Amino acid sequence: MKKITLFALFVAQIALAQAPAGYYDSTVGLTGYALKTQLKKIIDDNTDGLTPEYLHTDQGYSSLWTLFANNNAFHDIYDENDNTLYDMYSEVPGGTDPYNFTLVTNQCGSYSGEGDCYNREHLIPQSYFDHFAVAPMKNDPFHAVPSDGYVNGQRNNLPFGEVSSATYTSQNGSQKGSNITDAYSSYNGTVFEPLDEFKGDIARCFFYFATRYEDLMDDFYSGANASTCEAKNMFDGSTDKVFSDAFIFRLIKWHKEDPVSAKEINQNNVIFSYQNNRNPFIDNPDFVCEIYPTQCAAVDALEAESFALNSVSLFPNPSATGEFTVQSQTPLTLVTVYTINGQVIQQLKPQSEIFKINNLSKGFYLIKLDTDAASTIQKVIVN
Repeated sequence: MKKITLFALFVAQIALAQAPAGYYDSTVGLTGYALKTQLKKIIDDNTDGLTPEYLHTDQGYSSLWTLFANNNAFHDIYDENDNTLYDMYSEVPGGTDPYNFTLVTNQCGSYSGEGDCYNREHLIPQSYFDHFAVAPMKNDPFHAVPSDGYVNGQRNNLPFGEVSSATYTSQNGSQKGSNITDAYSSYNGTVFEPLDEFKGDIARCFFYFATRYEDLMDDFYSGANASTCEAKNMFDGSTDKVFSDAFIFRLIKWHKEDPVSAKEINQNNVIFSYQNNRNPFIDNPDFVCEIYPTQCAAVDALEAESFALNSVSLFPNPSATGEFTVQSQTPLTLVTVYTINGQVIQQLKPQSEIFKINNLSKGFYLIKLDTDAASTIQKVIVN
């Protein structure tokens, strides 16, 4: 994970100041999906009557090569400082890279293995949205990033997640394999997992895409080609929440645990000069939880200090009746039942070591069990 230092905080404050004066003024006082829609107006290519108004200007697909080559924000000025390409699938932060790409010289082309060449990866796969239109989504460097061609091919159109059992591991440690199913994600398919140091970067790319192309997200989801895109599982077809219950907690967790880096700050400023819009979630990371407050609250609860699971039992799980029995050797002070979206639907103050949670409808729930000193969260299912 990235470490937050005083210098990093100073850099982040400078970066926020580099957004033009008044750029986010129209968001003051807004929260939830209204905030997300207002951010979309600020960064899109429509005339929305804002003062000031900056319109996203599509520069085309081939121009991405020039953007990557001519701006050191995309070069390794962060670790080895050798001015090679900074690629999330070959870089080893704080260590020795297995190989390096020379800008322009190593553009793909064909490849047969890692280190052969770099190409332009769409973090939101092109197959998800190309039934509708390719521009400007295909050409947007906030999610079309330079990456090792072979590793990009291994990722293909998989969703991002955390791997429990790897079937492929890149030379820098990125993995493909079955997703960990836990309180953060219920998806049980194959996913691609980047290094911890880049998980927040990718999450903020997804939050940008969900905001910039908000009004098109339902069209993307229902498109003919999207049905064959495995990353479709990360989305729910809505234009407001956008992300599925199976993935939104994971994205928020990555965003929280891996803070904005110098790479993101530099690239945000360069891309603004290039196409006249910014990633709001790099400028102001708090926007994520201002848009998704209940989901963020649930992630915070999941991250809380836990006591030993052998001191409490919750059964049956799954339940066919919507009723669960809780038995705890440690006195509980509060029991909170959340929907998978983080909404509180029940709060109980148990009076004994054994008690019931009931009246739950079919679905997934998170149950937080608090003692005076700590807490734990368990995920339960009602069939």
